[in-house]
Amino acid sequence: MRTWFITGGTPGGFGLAYAEAALDSGDRVVLTARRTEQLREWESLQEGRALVLPLDVTDDEQVRQAVRAAEEHFGGIDVLVNNAGRGWYGSIEGMADDAVRRQFEVNFFAVLAVIRAVLPGMRARGSGWIVNMSSVAGLVGVTGFGHYSATKFALEAVTEVLRTEVEPLGIRVMAVEPGAFRTRAYAGFADEPVTETITDYRPLLDRVRAAMVDQDGRQPGDPHRGARAVIAAMAQEQPPHRLVLGGAGFDAVVGALNRTLADIRASEPLSRGADFDSGDAGPQ
Repeated sequence: MRTWFITGGTPGGFGLAYAEAALDSGDRVVLTARRTEQLREWESLQEGRALVLPLDVTDDEQVRQAVRAAEEHFGGIDVLVNNAGRGWYGSIEGMADDAVRRQFEVNFFAVLAVIRAVLPGMRARGSGWIVNMSSVAGLVGVTGFGHYSATKFALEAVTEVLRTEVEPLGIRVMAVEPGAFRTRAYAGFADEPVTETITDYRPLLDRVRAAMVDQDGRQPGDPHRGARAVIAAMAQEQPPHRLVLGGAGFDAVVGALNRTLADIRASEPLSRGADFDSGDAGPQ
């Protein structure tokens, strides 16, 4: 019986889907959220196999306290799912600095804080799983969500390097990249006006916002199937390093990577020509 520690447990989202999938597998769950009132009834129905904790992942002390409480309650954390995150639209040039930094605090630095709090226990036991919820936007930059994409690209890099650092210690790491899933992630966009200060970008961002609002509730991805797919991937003899979730997301990622590879290969002579000649000793 494994113990899961899951951030971002908002009802209707991936966090709760992971929790229910883990419980269905016979495991135990610590589910965290900034607001826990809506989760208390759910917690009471799990017959002691679930613990709900309040957690603002951007508060380092709260992170340490929540991890310590989880370890004391269930004896350790076997699986960490970094699911908490948030996206805002805006242009690269025009988004306010504080909004950019807020996205990095939630989507990147908070993930690092949780990982650093959980890893000592995993290292002591010589086993564990870390699942970082990235996004298709972490592999394919999304126009109008450039800074959100940047946070997820950064998370992809950290996940890749972390995997190589902790694998010899018995700890496995996976990045998960969902496409459009029917969570509540888009629900707030209808109430969020476009605050872009540079008028040249307003038409673009108005279209981006309208598309997100229109898609809310009609996204093709099923969070529960997505969570079960991650658990199935973790159980493979050779688990994937990355798992893209959703058909449209899979097609978008494969297409983008193929275009990137073609673009890099087209400049191969220039790339290789930047080296010293084989007989050149370089500057004396």
